[in-house]
Amino acid sequence: MTEQIDIYSLIGFVGTACIIGAYFYLTAVEKPNPLILHGTNLTGAALLTISLLVHTNWPSLVLEGFWAAIAIWGLAKWWRGRNRIREGARKA
Repeated sequence: MTEQIDIYSLIGFVGTACIIGAYFYLTAVEKPNPLILHGTNLTGAALLTISLLVHTNWPSLVLEGFWAAIAIWGLAKWWRGRNRIREGARKA
């Protein structure tokens, strides 16, 4: 394997590091911050998607689509909960 690593592969490696880092964070921290967890996962999925659009691997590309969708759902859930807390504080 003497093939040079191109910029798209490097982007994919950074995406992989983001997803692994987010999983480590989830495991290591007692109460993970959803913004950090899901934001890092979404960033990782986006970077891996960029890599996979050049070096196509359809099963991995589909996986990243689901990974991104779950991260977006988690961020939306966090955002809605944050807004509910703010509204409750204003009413009190």
